[in-house]
Amino acid sequence: MPDEINCALLLAAGSGARMQGAVADKILAPIHGQPLFNYSLRAFASCRALHIVYRDLAQRTALAAAIADDAITQEVRWVRGGQQRQHSVRNGLAALPAAATHTLIHDCARPCITADIIQTLLEAVRRDGAACLAHPVTDTIKRIPTAGQLTRTPLEDLERDRLWAMETPQGFRHPDILAAYRKITSVVRPITDDCAAAAHSGIHPTLLHNPHPNPKITTATDLSYITWLLSPRPQQQA
Repeated sequence: MPDEINCALLLAAGSGARMQGAVADKILAPIHGQPLFNYSLRAFASCRALHIVYRDLAQRTALAAAIADDAITQEVRWVRGGQQRQHSVRNGLAALPAAATHTLIHDCARPCITADIIQTLLEAVRRDGAACLAHPVTDTIKRIPTAGQLTRTPLEDLERDRLWAMETPQGFRHPDILAAYRKITSVVRPITDDCAAAAHSGIHPTLLHNPHPNPKITTATDLSYITWLLSPRPQQQA
C-alpha cells in the first residue's frame, strides 16, 4: 500500500552466552556458505526501511560486510543495542521514522523466517493492529512452585490446548508499540518478547499459526538443526 511505511527492526545484539563459545557470534555463524544473519535480511526485503540493532562496533562492521555481499538495496540504518532485549527494542523503535505505520520486530537468531509468512503477518497487523507468529505447544508442560526446585517438587498441570510458543517476527501499529515500550521503562522484570511489552498497554495480538519450523538458535546443538532446515531441497519432478 503506497501510503504505508512498513519497517523491520532486526535484532542482532544478543550476547549468545548460552552458545558457550561454540561460535564467535551466532548471528554471523556460517550456514551453507553465508552468515546466518543474511537469511533474515533477505526475508524482509519488502520492508521500506531496515533498522539493525547491533551489539558493538566490531559486530556492526561484520554485519555491514554481510549486507554488502548480499547487494541489499533498501535503506539500512544502525541502532546500538542495550543491556537487555527490551532496551535494544526500545532503542530501535525510537530510531524508526516518526511516520512509520507498522513495525515488525524480529530476532535474527531465527533464520528460517520466509518472505511469504512475513507478508501474511503484515496483513494480520493491518487488520487487527497487532499480530505475532506462534505455534501450539505439543509437549506436556508442568509448572513448579519455585524456580530451580527440582527434587520432590509439586507439579502443576497446565492446559496444553491453551499453550502457544511465541516466535518472531511480532508486528504492531508503530505508534502503539512505541508507546508500549516507553511505558515499561520502569518495569524491573525482563521483557523477553514484544507481546509482553504490548500487554502493559492493553494491546492484545492476533496469534498467527506458523506452519513452518522457525526455531531460535540458543545453544550450540541448535546449529546443526538449523543447518539442516536451511539445506536446499531437491525439486520434485512433475
